[in-house]
Amino acid sequence: MSADTRLEEIDVSDLGGSGLGILDEQAFSGVAERHRRELHVHCYRMLGSFQDAEDTVQETFLRAWRRRETFEGRSTFRAWLYKIATNACLDLLAKRRPEPATGGEVLWLQPYPDRLLDELHADDADEPETAALSRETIELAYLVAVQHLAPRPRAVLILRDVLGWPAKDVAELLGDSVNSVNSALQRARAGMREHLPAERQDWTGGEEDVETRELVRRFTDASVAVDIDALAAMLSDDVKFSMPPTPGLHVGREAVLRDWVEDGFESMTGLRALPTAVNRQPAFAAYLWQENENAYLPLTLDVLRISGGKVTEMTTFHADQFPLLGLPDRLPADG
Repeated sequence: MSADTRLEEIDVSDLGGSGLGILDEQAFSGVAERHRRELHVHCYRMLGSFQDAEDTVQETFLRAWRRRETFEGRSTFRAWLYKIATNACLDLLAKRRPEPATGGEVLWLQPYPDRLLDELHADDADEPETAALSRETIELAYLVAVQHLAPRPRAVLILRDVLGWPAKDVAELLGDSVNSVNSALQRARAGMREHLPAERQDWTGGEEDVETRELVRRFTDASVAVDIDALAAMLSDDVKFSMPPTPGLHVGREAVLRDWVEDGFESMTGLRALPTAVNRQPAFAAYLWQENENAYLPLTLDVLRISGGKVTEMTTFHADQFPLLGLPDRLPADG
């Protein structure tokens, strides 16, 4: 097989280390790129940051290219890439965040646009179990809970419970025994229960129903109108509000409303909203009128968790997240 062999003719599953070695860098990158989105989502679950996941996938591909001769074909090429990606995540966590999140908030949390998640299951979107699993393990509540786990138990949980790897394969990846992996998994599951909403079915959700869509519409309209009373009526008693990377987790309707009032929300005028979706959750991008620009400019992204007919959690991200979400950088006055 020559180095310029057409990529669609390459079946990496049939290649051993010598097989990968015959590929030039462009051909190797083309084969690896087939797995970019799923590796990116995997790193995002591990790290909680879209940008860190982007950097780690690039590091994964660089390491894979440099170590291509070590691929012996005993596992699939996909599994080999996951091993490299997981270790790259663990290396980054050891360097940047040696301690897991605490206090129920994750200051480095970033949203993940649904339009990119759609790439992940483009081939199996008709399989409801796969779609449900994707929602369960990509919603912000899950991401926040995962970030409260120590890095290695976090990796074990994701590899075992999300990707479905056998314990022996996880043990080989991490250089641990099967017993150690099983023990870490039990600790990780216990840790998740401490930080996830009390009733799992309240947040896994399924497809949005008519009532949920209507609640999101009314909540968005009330936000644009700065109608505090209307917003309060749609919040659950134990609603949570956070605004990463700004510190501060507010729990309970009164605490959340008090924070909004103290932050000057009641006096805000000239808002417009654009509906969107991130992390398989409803969201809306808020824009604020700027006279000197004669346009509405990005303000915040509000992501909602809905259960029991109420908004049970609201995570607000800053305007710097708009570019990665593919949101407009301005809305015209007459738009």
